[in-house]
Amino acid sequence: MAEEKKEPWLNYLALTTIIFAVAATLSTFKGGGYSTRSMLSQEQASNKWSYYQSKSLKLYLYETQKDVLDLDTKSMKNADASVIGAYKAKITEYEKSITRYDKEKLDIKKDAEHLESLRDEAQKHSQAFGMAVIFLQISILISSIAALIKRKYLWLIGIGVGAVGLVYFLNGFLLFL
Repeated sequence: MAEEKKEPWLNYLALTTIIFAVAATLSTFKGGGYSTRSMLSQEQASNKWSYYQSKSLKLYLYETQKDVLDLDTKSMKNADASVIGAYKAKITEYEKSITRYDKEKLDIKKDAEHLESLRDEAQKHSQAFGMAVIFLQISILISSIAALIKRKYLWLIGIGVGAVGLVYFLNGFLLFL
């Protein structure tokens, strides 16, 4: 029985398919890693914003108490000086707490915004790797069909689609698009 002559371009088809498969596998792993990083950063940012809200509530309570004591002090015309002094000492204590909570809120806000920026960055990487997987898988499919029916033009289409996938793959690392 005579063996069918193998066309030389089929060797290159196999090589390009392997390259696309390796890039697709790496894209899947890297995309998954960035997706996990994105979710963790989002969770941490949400926790920071909750903490920020609790500090805001405490700040509001101190501001309210300070205002009440201010009004009480103004209404005490014939009060003992020691009582007014105690009120003013408490007002000073509340002012210090208000200043502290304002500073803590700013620090927490900065941390939360930083975590959100990390989340956004990770999402960009993850999306790029996701697009790479899509195009690389399509190119592998087209190349496989080209090998089965021995149509070189299908392989060339597969190379084109795979090239787009490789661009997205590189973009997943460098974010140039």
